[in-house]
Amino acid sequence: MYQLDLKSFNQIFEKYFQRFVFFANSYVKDIRVAEDLTMEAFMLFWENKETLHTGTNPPAYILTIIKNKSISYLRHKQTHLDLTEKLADHYNWKLNLQIATLEACNPDEIFSAEIQEIVSKVLADLPDRTKHIFNLSRNENLSHKEISEKLNISTKGVEFHITKALKLLRVALKDYNPVMIFLLIL
Repeated sequence: MYQLDLKSFNQIFEKYFQRFVFFANSYVKDIRVAEDLTMEAFMLFWENKETLHTGTNPPAYILTIIKNKSISYLRHKQTHLDLTEKLADHYNWKLNLQIATLEACNPDEIFSAEIQEIVSKVLADLPDRTKHIFNLSRNENLSHKEISEKLNISTKGVEFHITKALKLLRVALKDYNPVMIFLLIL
């Protein structure tokens, strides 16, 4: 069993603390972290003093603790950096995908004949009043209030007919890109 009194411990602390901080800082590159690791190592040495063997070399023991704590700190930092890089890679991939998708977007295709045919069929099948209100809203760009005044109906009635038309268009165009549908019917 290793015998160590407070006076001996303080002597070791005063003699080696700054050296050990310098050692830890040469690896972790953060003086505060190096000081914390060194302080933790000294505390661990003090707490375990009664379980150490008589031949234990205190500075070597403390330096081993600092080495292991520094390795753990650097591994944790490396894991954090790896995760940050993966997140950055994912964000970069997502950004590149958005750019590529936008570059590939051809406005002429948005209004393709097939989609226009579906829209025309849905609009042709609408009740006359709904079709008329939808056309006033979309083709003549009248507000709900303007349509209600022009047709002498409530704005809620206008909203009902437009919602009805949009619902039927969404159902008919469900297999198409939502962006195209959005641009086409709004």
